[in-house]
Amino acid sequence: MSRPVSPVTIVTGGSRGIGAATCVRLAEDGHDLALGYVANKAAAEETAAAVRAAGARCVTVRVDTSDEADVERLFDTAAAGLGRVTGLVNNAGVTGPLGRLADARTEDLRRVLEVNLLGYLLCCRRAARDMAESGSGAIVNISSAAATLGSPGDYVHYAATKAATDALTVGLAKELGPDGIRVNAVAPGIINTEMHSAMGDADRPARAAAQIPLGRPGEPSEIAGAVAWLLSADASYTTGTVLRVSGGR
Repeated sequence: MSRPVSPVTIVTGGSRGIGAATCVRLAEDGHDLALGYVANKAAAEETAAAVRAAGARCVTVRVDTSDEADVERLFDTAAAGLGRVTGLVNNAGVTGPLGRLADARTEDLRRVLEVNLLGYLLCCRRAARDMAESGSGAIVNISSAAATLGSPGDYVHYAATKAATDALTVGLAKELGPDGIRVNAVAPGIINTEMHSAMGDADRPARAAAQIPLGRPGEPSEIAGAVAWLLSADASYTTGTVLRVSGGR
């Protein structure tokens, strides 16, 4: 008896945090995964093991999404190893150090723009080309509540790239709708991930709780659930939507 054809989804930044939780949730929902990671191979393989334990296939690909050749290799590897790519979760992102824009280094600004915006554009472009050939597919971009809050004193440059992500989502949804491709975004609020330590403020989620109507930071699994819904048949009439998952903030 032949194996049922599973959705094949690429998740960038899939080795930790929201990306890792999304990979595991999608595996539980029957997706095969191509997991993109930028540096931490051990973390990527740990997530891949959890995906396989859930019964799904998984390939890991080291990729810098701001590099066009890397993005092309990611999609080629996914298709060769798993089959036609049906979904993309654009999750890889960086913030740079916390602080005021006036104090930011140009190299940090450039890296945030290249990964968070150019990387999303490159991945969306390749996904659009591949999915248009089959007349179906779904893209979910990971945005941020920062896109509307602005994040003054923390990272207005990061917030700016997430506002651009929202615009990309809305515009591309209209552009690709006639091709049968849905494009949506999830905008998380403060989530308990390693990102805060990387920014130099590991206690940030706990401190932010007082400003969140639900009184706590979110968990990666709660974002993964929103992503999974947007990729599912239950969201078949949903496109151009930015789904805010931020505890009310």
